[in-house]
Amino acid sequence: HVVTVNDYLARRDPQWMGPIYHFLGLTVGMILGQQSDGGAASYVFEPGYPTNDERLLNLRPVSRREAYAADVTYGTNNEFGFDYLRDNMVTDLADRVQRERYFGIVDEVDNILIDEARTPLIISGHAEESADLYYTFARLVPRLRERPEGAEEGGDYYIDLKDRAVSPTEEGISRIEGLLKIDNLYDADPRYARHFEQALRAHALYKRDRDYIVKDGEIVIVDEFTGRQMPGRRWSEGLHQAIEAKEGLRVQRESVTLATITFQNYFRLYDKLAGMTGTAMTEAEEFHKIYTLEVVAIPTHRPMIREDGTDLVYRNERAKFNAVIDEIEEKVGQGRPVLVGTVSVEKSERLAELLTRRGIRHEVLNAKFHEKESGIVAQAGRTGAVTIATNMAGRGTDILLGGNPAGLASELLHRKGLNPAEVDKDTYAAALAEARTITDEDHVRVVEAGGLHIIGTERHDSRRIDNQLRGRAGRQGDPGASRFFLSLDDDLMKRFASDRVAGMMERLGLDEDSYIESGIVGKTIESAQSRVEGFNFDIRKRVVEFDDVINRQRETIYAERDKVLRNEDLTATISAFLDDDIDELVGRHLGAPNDVPTEDGLAALLADLVRMGIGPDHVDLDELVGLDSAAAVAEHVKGIADDMLDARERDVGPEAWSQIERFVLLRTIDSLWVEHLTELDDMRRGIGLRGYAQQDPLNEFRKEAFQLYEELSGFIRHQVASSIFRVTLQRVPDPNAPRPLPGPGQRARGAVPAAAGGAGPGGTGTAGSAVLAGAAAGAGGGAGGAQARPGYTPSGAKIGRNDACWCGSGLKYKKCHGR
Repeated sequence: HVVTVNDYLARRDPQWMGPIYHFLGLTVGMILGQQSDGGAASYVFEPGYPTNDERLLNLRPVSRREAYAADVTYGTNNEFGFDYLRDNMVTDLADRVQRERYFGIVDEVDNILIDEARTPLIISGHAEESADLYYTFARLVPRLRERPEGAEEGGDYYIDLKDRAVSPTEEGISRIEGLLKIDNLYDADPRYARHFEQALRAHALYKRDRDYIVKDGEIVIVDEFTGRQMPGRRWSEGLHQAIEAKEGLRVQRESVTLATITFQNYFRLYDKLAGMTGTAMTEAEEFHKIYTLEVVAIPTHRPMIREDGTDLVYRNERAKFNAVIDEIEEKVGQGRPVLVGTVSVEKSERLAELLTRRGIRHEVLNAKFHEKESGIVAQAGRTGAVTIATNMAGRGTDILLGGNPAGLASELLHRKGLNPAEVDKDTYAAALAEARTITDEDHVRVVEAGGLHIIGTERHDSRRIDNQLRGRAGRQGDPGASRFFLSLDDDLMKRFASDRVAGMMERLGLDEDSYIESGIVGKTIESAQSRVEGFNFDIRKRVVEFDDVINRQRETIYAERDKVLRNEDLTATISAFLDDDIDELVGRHLGAPNDVPTEDGLAALLADLVRMGIGPDHVDLDELVGLDSAAAVAEHVKGIADDMLDARERDVGPEAWSQIERFVLLRTIDSLWVEHLTELDDMRRGIGLRGYAQQDPLNEFRKEAFQLYEELSGFIRHQVASSIFRVTLQRVPDPNAPRPLPGPGQRARGAVPAAAGGAGPGGTGTAGSAVLAGAAAGAGGGAGGAQARPGYTPSGAKIGRNDACWCGSGLKYKKCHGR
């Protein structure tokens, strides 16, 4: 697997490398995310495959399974990870797409394995909850007042920029209670506190055109590291819904976690893992600790002659941007191309507006215009070109001084109304020759002028991101220069260095438009970045430590699912579950194995057996009364249960019974695993408070997660045992079969059983298809759980572990009959 950071590279790279692999006799596949234009999401490289879309040249659409079957498969880290999770939710092995993970080669390895490792991959399903509270809090929270910067008290909430957190004050809590007309926020509806917290975060911390954009009536997250849109990704724990309400959009339902994994634990699944990047040395320790990967620096092909200027620090953002515009104007006047880096969409648009006022032509490369990015980047090295980019990581295109001849050739053909993917070789060669003449002449002019000039408008939290921007200039021994323009209003400066630098400016008596250019300031900023990097490393380390606990449970559950999917002795598994459950019931009602059964105990046991589906038709109370020990009763009931299993198999046939067994087992495992993940999420959110009691939250999480897993194993056994005899088969009419005309006095309403003959959709050889019904749903049915095989549909209701027990005891099910 070759792992890239975005779909553009996952599509382009196999087109570049495909001819070489094809010559060597290797097949090449690629997988993409869901395409906004409805196009295919997986392809294989096939020379000469016809297409009208130049982006898909030599690519043949195939199933995802076929793309993974290729010798080399390109794709993004997200798609590889999500496909792994989806593969472990299928109900039929034929639906699984991935093969074993032998070799993984990761492009931009620091971006994927370090930057994105703070956020786990989550597949979620919808939870049933009204959106009203999101709108209520979105309307009320803007009425709260932020505590003035630098003040120790006052205001309704305060923001901690260093930790990017927001907390309400006592006054703020009282104010929101007054607005809600309640006495106590934390004693009222338990949802209030959570909705208030997320609405406050959405209002104070998450900004439009920086953290997200609004597109087609939806919130689209912007990747803080690459500046790219991430359609389909959603913040969890109700934050995304709070932002939707804040922007006045339709609030989509909250979600429950169906499957989750961190990038750290996914990429550890590969037998061999390697990667490449230009900025890994600062993270060598983390690569070694988390992934046991060594970092090796490869010398540059030609000596680096780029000139990196010291940072210029201004008092405020207005003065900084004015200085940036002056610098751009000066460099463009010299004929040099300029690349300007910003940290957000909002800042890039503000800078673009200032350039427009000055009459300076420019291109903007940010999350809003990523569709045309390759063309913009390819020509960013032309004489006097000005390009504004939110982030340059993973762009996949070098900025060639003088411009890119291949990109310019395509542009020339488009101007003539020709499609580069459809023209003959001679026409394309002529366009390429014309483009090369233009770019060669431009190259000479740009080199003589001093090469590409990089301007950074703000320091990023990570030095690597700054180095990626700088590294766009001075490649392959080309001339170039870089400089960062900063202000005391920048996020990083506010959090760590603002007071110190402001004091220095005061002592020097500098006015608003003056700047500081000092090595001391540079070291202060670098120290601040190191602190942020250390803080982020701790977050990532904590994420993987907690996920390691879940990972061991996940591997065990997925291994059990695999056994079920491969039909590995399902009858023996279910029989063992029944034996365990019967032993537990006998022990509860009759005592130790050698105890003599009492009549009351036997009656209570019989009542529980009836609920399992082992009714009076199968178990005779008089027979049980005649047995002399609890152990004898247990063995007698187990024998009856085994006979019932054999009888059910004979009644429905071996094939149908195997499907029933698989359905019950998978449905049970999947639904209870979803509940288990929800409980682990809830526990992890609150476990940090154990630190106040001088307890290690991680150790406490390990202990309690193990206890929960022990409970889960017991619940799975009990739920399967309670469901297997209550599953019934119903006939569902074939919707395509002709319906008989109603007879006299009948009204043609609803479905009428089809006439006999011909196999229905269920493949039963009769008119209708078989449907699992009755207590089958008792084996699962949680939100988004794995679907039954076509032709088998569950119905009925499931008792959740935290629901009140059906017996009327008043206890939760898991503390009563769910034990």
